[in-house]
Amino acid sequence: MKRIGIMGGTFDPVHNGHLLLGRQAHLEYGLEEIWFMPSHIPPHKKNQFVTDGEDRMRMLALALEEYPYCLVSDFEMKREGNTYTTQTLALLKQAYPKNRFFFIIGADSLFQIETWYEPAKVMAQVPLLVSGREYEGSVRSFEEQIAYLKAKYGADISILHNKETDIASKQIRMRVAGGEDICGLVPEKVAAYIRERHLYRNTESI
Repeated sequence: MKRIGIMGGTFDPVHNGHLLLGRQAHLEYGLEEIWFMPSHIPPHKKNQFVTDGEDRMRMLALALEEYPYCLVSDFEMKREGNTYTTQTLALLKQAYPKNRFFFIIGADSLFQIETWYEPAKVMAQVPLLVSGREYEGSVRSFEEQIAYLKAKYGADISILHNKETDIASKQIRMRVAGGEDICGLVPEKVAAYIRERHLYRNTESI
């Protein structure tokens, strides 16, 4: 049985913070593979501009070239309509019954997870591996939020002890639109792809 970590998201674009979480899950919890799974139509971004899926998939492929245990998955991309995490996880377990899946998320998702579609089902299906950091605006600390979700939902939550990073895809899109450098925020091959494809040049893509 393979232990596989799922990294979901828009990846518009993938950045070094995403890669850091994937590497940490692999090293700290012995996950044999990390599947980076870009969403097709994120329900929470249906009224926002999202870069074409082919470009997002290609940037992921470039970013993951040096990590043989990291793979790009089109599992959500090839589905029609909105893609909800609870449905994706259920379909993954049906398609790959011999694998054990873990869902890798950032601290922001840990505090927002109750706003997701059917959060109880999400937490019932797979263990969560969460990047450990505090979340501004919350009345609970990081540890208190974990304890709360465990008590309310019986969630299986473990902490990723990675170096803190404060990178967001929106920040990168804004920097590109403003003609600023994104060195150190994304892998160089991804930065080159963004330049070559003229991505994020206008404010509509922010």
